[in-house]
Amino acid sequence: MLLPNCFTLLARCWRVTGKAQRTPMPRHSYRERDYAFGQAMLTLRTSIGLTQAGLAALLGISRRAVAEWEGGSNYPKEQHLQHFIAVCVQQHVFAPGREEEEIRALWKMAHQRVLLDEAWLAAVLTQPSAPPAPVEEAGGAAAVRQASPAPVQLSPPAEMPVAHAGEEPASSPRVDWVGALDVSHFSGREVEVAELTQWILEERCRLVTLLGMGGIGKSMLASLLGSRLTQEFEAVLWRSVRDAPPCEELVADCLTFFSETPPAAFPASLEQRINQLVARLQASRCLLVLDNLETLLVSGDPEGNYLPGYEGYGRLIGRLGEAAHQSCVLLTSREKPREIEALEGARSPVRSLRLVGLDEQTVRELLADKGLVGTPAAWQRLVASYAGNPLALKIVGQAVSDLFGENLDRFLEEGELAFNGVRPVLRQQVGRLSTLESLLLTWLAVLREWTELPTLAQVLHPQVRRAQLLEALEALSRRSLLERGQQASFSLQSVVMEYLTDVLGERLAAEIVLGNPQQLRQVSLEQAQAKVYVRQTQVRLLVHPLLERLRAELGADALVEVHLLRLLAQFRSEDAANQGYGPANVLSLLKDLRGHLRGLDISRLAIRGAYLQGVDMQDATLAGAVMRECVLSEAFDAITAVAISRGGQYWAAVSRRGEVRVWREEGKLLHLVWQAHTDTTFAFALSPDEHTLASGSMDGSVKLWDVERGALLWSGWHTQGTTCLAFSPDGRLLASGGLDATVRLWEASLGTPVEDIP
Repeated sequence: MLLPNCFTLLARCWRVTGKAQRTPMPRHSYRERDYAFGQAMLTLRTSIGLTQAGLAALLGISRRAVAEWEGGSNYPKEQHLQHFIAVCVQQHVFAPGREEEEIRALWKMAHQRVLLDEAWLAAVLTQPSAPPAPVEEAGGAAAVRQASPAPVQLSPPAEMPVAHAGEEPASSPRVDWVGALDVSHFSGREVEVAELTQWILEERCRLVTLLGMGGIGKSMLASLLGSRLTQEFEAVLWRSVRDAPPCEELVADCLTFFSETPPAAFPASLEQRINQLVARLQASRCLLVLDNLETLLVSGDPEGNYLPGYEGYGRLIGRLGEAAHQSCVLLTSREKPREIEALEGARSPVRSLRLVGLDEQTVRELLADKGLVGTPAAWQRLVASYAGNPLALKIVGQAVSDLFGENLDRFLEEGELAFNGVRPVLRQQVGRLSTLESLLLTWLAVLREWTELPTLAQVLHPQVRRAQLLEALEALSRRSLLERGQQASFSLQSVVMEYLTDVLGERLAAEIVLGNPQQLRQVSLEQAQAKVYVRQTQVRLLVHPLLERLRAELGADALVEVHLLRLLAQFRSEDAANQGYGPANVLSLLKDLRGHLRGLDISRLAIRGAYLQGVDMQDATLAGAVMRECVLSEAFDAITAVAISRGGQYWAAVSRRGEVRVWREEGKLLHLVWQAHTDTTFAFALSPDEHTLASGSMDGSVKLWDVERGALLWSGWHTQGTTCLAFSPDGRLLASGGLDATVRLWEASLGTPVEDIP
């Protein structure tokens, strides 16, 4: 089969996307898939005539691995890619005469850690009828073996069963369970597990919601169900919406994972994307878990409205409950979405289950590792006091072990028992933490996602030794304040995250009012380089509420601004190493308060992690400022000269490396950018008639440019490096000065030297 256009497009995709993607992306994360590579692999496989299962059998790998390649979430290993290319060559998939070029393009797109083996490539191109045999791996090593000439098997082997309509899939399900909790020490909930299993497997419920207060165990129960029922589904996917990803992105992510052949592009309309997702759930038996749905709802709203911009989730949930499909969607939430109330019923395929507290026997099993001892009455009182809430009980259990010698009766007699839910328990437990432990929890509340150890170590200010960091994380885990994930990653339960977010806001407001910024230096409120939806969530949950606290405390916005500007002056007087995230946090607050940063003096500040993209900073002073990990509207080199035309129509600047930028409309709209010189450039001038621009470089060159088009009109040379330029009032003459201490006059229209003045 010939595909003359396939790799022309593939090579073009490499040129556009390959250079910007040097490292593999995290699996199944929003906006980080290599769709160009995935589409190329899909096109090649279908051109050969193999299914995903057929290609997996041929290469000696799992079907899931092939799906990940085509979904753009992973890349093949070297030996598997070699084998796949050899099959493509044998089947004449590449354009005739361009096989080598297209193979090289594919190799680059696949981000291999080793260079293409030239000897192997030559052998494959000269012997296309002998594709490599399936890869055999032993002890982690793999090698490609050449097989005797034989045609490629285009259908599954005889011993491989083929699934027919209505039959359960024979192959292992595709699973993405990143973000689910560890259930190795799960206790209790036998009745709930049995009931939910009956609903999902026997009664084929298509939408099930787990409800309950924070810390009651909704996510844990969903994790247990998913792990137990995995083999009953063709694909299993866990997604948390705690950080409020846009509905369009979430649906696209689900579509990519559940599709046998991931789409190359997605419809712009959310309704169309939801239709495609429902079609996938109709075609295959899938399990989709959406965790922490309450974060998308307006807090305290009796009508259950969604946050502005997230109303699409209501349409998504409504369709998943209304449309007939053979899959199951499992939701967890503290509040019941209003779309479910009209659909659920005892015989309906839409059900909800509200979790209550654990019983005494289950609590004893839950706290068995704490070694607690006590009378039956003490155990009963403990369970009743905390309403059987697993999170509260684990936190209290550790406190009893640490402070009261594991004696429950002594704790109940002497300790301060909190009867009002989880937050008082958290307040008591967090108050006992070390400074580093408290800072780690606060950072995890800010980061809001599963965070690996290197990232956590990198963001800390001041830096700490790795041994201290590991020791603190272990202590937090022991106190049940921390969740451990895969690959040494860490996160928080939602109720803990909410509590810490509120505490952080209270503390920062007090620091700003009193002018004593301590934690303001240690934690970033708005991470410039975080994912877009995470940064937006940080602004919504950290920056906005903090401003509201300041308004309530100080009154008018003008007084809030005075306190913030006073902090900038305070930071400016300090050593850069001590400023931490303080200046960037103040800029985030001022940006939200004023809507711009015009005329702001941010000179001599150490600004770490400020998000300034699209922010109006006209007349702001950056002299002597050090910017690190910041995001701006555009990258620029050090500016060496600026000029404004007489009428103000054009604003222009030249960088140290000779790049010229011209703006219109009083500097608000970028007009043109071009490379004027290749050496250091200091000389710059706009003509009185606003039509031309002169530039001079240290290499001695003098050039005149058309401002409207950026076209070079003429070029000349000063005897030595050009350091300054000026037009005569009528614009007829141009004067250049240089390192040789001479001035040269030019006829501006023609570039003809008129006179040299020593």
